[in-house]
Amino acid sequence: MEYIGLLGSVVLLIWLALRGVEIVFAAVLCSLIVIVTNDLPIAEGITEFYSFGPLGAFTFAGKFFLLFIAGAMFGRVMGDSQAAASIALALVRRLGAHRALWIATLSCALLTYGGVVVFVVIFAMYPLGLRLLQEADIPKRLLCAALALGAGTFTLSALPGTPSVQNVISAVALDTDLFAGGWLGMVGAIVMFSGGMWYLERQRVLALRNGEHFIPGPRDRLSNQGGDEEQPRWQLAMLPLLMVLLTIILPRVITLLADDAVLASDGWLFELLRFAISQPIVWPSIALLLGTLLAVFLFPLVRNDALIVMGQGVNDAIFPLINTAAVIGFGGVVTHTAGFGHFTQLMLDSALPPLLSLFASVSLVSAITGSASGGLQIFMQTMAPAYLEMGIQPGVLHRIATMASGGFDSLPHCGSVIAMLTITGMTHKEAYRDVGIITVIIPVLATLVAMGVAALVYT
Repeated sequence: MEYIGLLGSVVLLIWLALRGVEIVFAAVLCSLIVIVTNDLPIAEGITEFYSFGPLGAFTFAGKFFLLFIAGAMFGRVMGDSQAAASIALALVRRLGAHRALWIATLSCALLTYGGVVVFVVIFAMYPLGLRLLQEADIPKRLLCAALALGAGTFTLSALPGTPSVQNVISAVALDTDLFAGGWLGMVGAIVMFSGGMWYLERQRVLALRNGEHFIPGPRDRLSNQGGDEEQPRWQLAMLPLLMVLLTIILPRVITLLADDAVLASDGWLFELLRFAISQPIVWPSIALLLGTLLAVFLFPLVRNDALIVMGQGVNDAIFPLINTAAVIGFGGVVTHTAGFGHFTQLMLDSALPPLLSLFASVSLVSAITGSASGGLQIFMQTMAPAYLEMGIQPGVLHRIATMASGGFDSLPHCGSVIAMLTITGMTHKEAYRDVGIITVIIPVLATLVAMGVAALVYT
């Protein structure tokens, strides 16, 4: 019954998400099924494991609350001020409308590789991507796939040196650096990026041939009030976005260039620098708030109604935050079951080759929890030492495990997938097929290719 309840709840959650059932209801229902079938204490299961535990829904919501509302405010102001439209039109004029998916993907990739949190990238890029697709008349479902490719695949798990949470978790656990297994990561990144762009371009051509068009969602802000003559010049429109990016990235660059003695100096500037580096959530939120205030100051279309527009942006953040938190809470319940522990031990005791067993273990934990970072952290705490004892080199273990965590984590119940679909106003039925191919199938194939290279080079 424990195994049936655990696996059945995961399958049910995926099925309900694909059927379009409200994800909060689906996550709570499936969590209750796990609690009852695994004989967990009901009160503790709901109030602790699901709500306030380390992977609890409200733990996540409280931790990311400021980031979500700051990101939504920035996106709303950039959209209503027509700054995003101005940037998009400038890119279309110079690169061509047919390259809209390339622009969206590469922009997201640069941001995430620069250390910008995925949720921030989606909020910041969505208004721009929306206008790009409108100009190119590309179906909106492909924007989700392009955002997922740029912000949620090779820049998070494969490229060496990426400051992503997954890469940091592996480096801390294995006492390696962020560039560990670099060649394997480059192989995986090339497969993910080239495979993803081939798929996106193929779908764009097929959509054009089949007569698909861009259709905005009910919450999308694409009004042309005042016409293009009231759009800010693209150079001016770029300033809030540049402020956000520079505010986030500059402390990291300064830290890399300066020595420890300088960083330990007294003074408010160094205090601010240390604060920025130590706050991966609060500091990007401050950057987004600064970008929002600059946009309000620069753009007349939102200046007079600034508080109303910013308030509407806060409202835009509520659904993505609650939906994402609800699914995270489900993973928090799952990790407390005996069946989850048995599954992980089963992988260790299997007769599979070490690299294949490693891949299966990380993939299984990430799939059940619906979280790459959560699955990888559990793996590193409970299973990684056993694979080191099997003879896998720390650098190889670092890169393969990190890449493997970014495959089956993106099943339909993944919190990041839920957040992206909610932010973009798309349903699983409309967009998940493309997102799933980009974030599950292609990364899994890339990880297998990297494993093949590792098997040839390191054995």
